[in-house]
Amino acid sequence: MVEYKIAICDDEKADRDYVLDMVRRWAAKGGHIVHADLFSSGEGFLFHYAEKADYDILLLDIEMGDMDGVTLAKKLRQNNETLQIVFITGYSDYIAEGYDVSALHYLMKPVKEEKLFSVLSRAAEKIARNEKVLTFDVGGEMVRIPIYQIRYAQVQGNYVTIYAGSETTVKMTLGDLAAMLDERFYRVGRSCIVNLTQISRVTKSEIRLSDGTAIPLPRGAYDGVNRAIICLG
Repeated sequence: MVEYKIAICDDEKADRDYVLDMVRRWAAKGGHIVHADLFSSGEGFLFHYAEKADYDILLLDIEMGDMDGVTLAKKLRQNNETLQIVFITGYSDYIAEGYDVSALHYLMKPVKEEKLFSVLSRAAEKIARNEKVLTFDVGGEMVRIPIYQIRYAQVQGNYVTIYAGSETTVKMTLGDLAAMLDERFYRVGRSCIVNLTQISRVTKSEIRLSDGTAIPLPRGAYDGVNRAIICLG
């Protein structure tokens, strides 16, 4: 039985309670243990979060008081890439901004139970995948790299450089590395693998990652990258 810590942040009490009831039904149906906390503002959540940043899932209303949900999400993403953020909104105007904070999904109000159940299950799957760690022997030293931290990898000769929290160069083929990864990763041509969740923009000539890295896009690769992003979402 898996335990999840979930935060529900919405300035409307009725909406908080409504979502909480569905979260509890999802947990009961799936045999999960859920510890849920309710917050009426982004500022209130941040104050609590500063003490203990251990939430797995954040169900976040966008239209709130002084601090809206998108602003809160951007602050969280400065030092937390694994928190599964699900936006809840009455409007579709904000969807484009979700790319900036790697939002898992948008749910439109009033939230439908089957939709929330599906998204929570997807969040649980992503949390499980984030626990996977790759281990390499580099110069006699054991290096551990959590998969979720990998932004991209490039091959040069017989070596692959993995760009995660830092750079790690390993003697292996790009194909060998690809076999160790999951559906979040897409091979761009013969020389690069990119983490689809790290992409902020794709043009005909390059992929731009959320940290500003620009990766040249081979001719004819544009449609394949976009299809991969859509299939992942």
